[in-house]
Amino acid sequence: MVFTFMLAVVPQNSYAQLSKKQSKQLQKERNKEHKKKLKEYKAENWKLGASSRTIEVALLEHYAKLGESDQNVEFVGEVSQCQSINVCKQFALTNALNRYATLASGHVKGRIESIMRADATTPQVEMDKFIAAYENLVKGEVGGVLTESYSIVKNNGATNEYRTFFILNEEKAGVVRRRAMERSLIETKIAVREAEEIAKFVNEGFSLE
Repeated sequence: MVFTFMLAVVPQNSYAQLSKKQSKQLQKERNKEHKKKLKEYKAENWKLGASSRTIEVALLEHYAKLGESDQNVEFVGEVSQCQSINVCKQFALTNALNRYATLASGHVKGRIESIMRADATTPQVEMDKFIAAYENLVKGEVGGVLTESYSIVKNNGATNEYRTFFILNEEKAGVVRRRAMERSLIETKIAVREAEEIAKFVNEGFSLE
């Protein structure tokens, strides 16, 4: 079975923070995006998966959810070859979790190693242990802040392509990362000074592309 990943981030503004003119323009652009997506899905033979809704309604509801908070972003899990729709759905979620955890650990890895190397008493094995623990803990918990929005499927004969679009709340994801950091520090031998430095950039947001 061959898997691929797709991750997309679409910055959104809360309607409450926009002027009437801006809200109207934003809605206009979303309507255009909605039509463009529908046309794209139809041309590429994508169908709505695992839902009684129409793809038109699913897209409208998706954009509405993104607009509910400026912390909400689109996050997509994709599997390129799978047979059972239930299996496709599970692997799309698993791939999304794995991708987020990899990006989260990659965001801090370089700086963590830089800090720890400055302290000659911190062995490489402890650096590696912290990064591995952090990535695994993020992967284990980030599912709690992912909300499934809709899925699409394309039949390619013997196998299917499947994409699940999630709503990821960046603020809640930050809480997950901080909690993962705290637990990882407990599991490893990291000095207090280093822990404080690590916490500074674990709290930072990062690109999901």
